[in-house]
This record gives sequence, structure tokens and C-alpha cells, in this order.
Amino acid sequence: MIRVDRVALRGLKARGHHGVFPKERDEGQTFIVDLVLGLDTRPAAADDDLSKTVHYGVVAEEVVAVVEGEPVDLIETLAERIAQVCLKHDTVEEVEVVVHKPDAPITVPFDDVTITITRSRV
Repeated sequence: MIRVDRVALRGLKARGHHGVFPKERDEGQTFIVDLVLGLDTRPAAADDDLSKTVHYGVVAEEVVAVVEGEPVDLIETLAERIAQVCLKHDTVEEVEVVVHKPDAPITVPFDDVTITITRSRV
């Protein structure tokens, strides 16, 4: 089993126009993203060197850009796009992505709708 350290970003918020219904595409809604990035932080810690870890501020900006970017029908597709952006960072070995859609068009009372995916280089 490969053991990795984890860097978590929770509650990234962005407005996107994702969904299968015209109202979702036209008006948009807030999406919330949680990330857990799996990587080996030992080299960065040993040298106190940002270039040897993941710059989570950059990752946050890239994820928000995906949410605010090209609309997709499914939050599954959105989560996959977010995962692929995270894995483009050389030090990131795996990522867990949770996409929250708290304003999903559901006709009964609910708190949240989420999709959780895990992707890795292996």
C-alpha cells in the first residue's frame, strides 16, 4: 500500500452553470468543492521549499476556474474535470474530489447533493 500525506482544501465556492435543466444553465448556481490531495510532503518539509510540494492556492484558483468555466450536464463530469486539473501538478499522486450542489433542482426538502470521486496516477 502506498502511503501519502494529505493536503485538504474545504469549501471552495464558485458559481457555475452546470446541470441538465435550462434554468440551471441560464441562471447558474453555487457549487462547493472539497479536495484532498495526496502527495509526499517530506521533500518540501526537509528543505522548507514550496517548489517541492503543491501550491494549494494555485490549485484553488484552477478548481474555481473549472467550476466557473464550460458548463456540463452532470456533477460527475465536473468532478472528473476537477480531478484531472489537480493531477496535472507533478507532486500530486492522488486526489479525492467532492462536489456539492446544495441548490440542486429537487422537489423535496434536502440539505445537499454530492458526488465523491478518487483519482490517482496509478
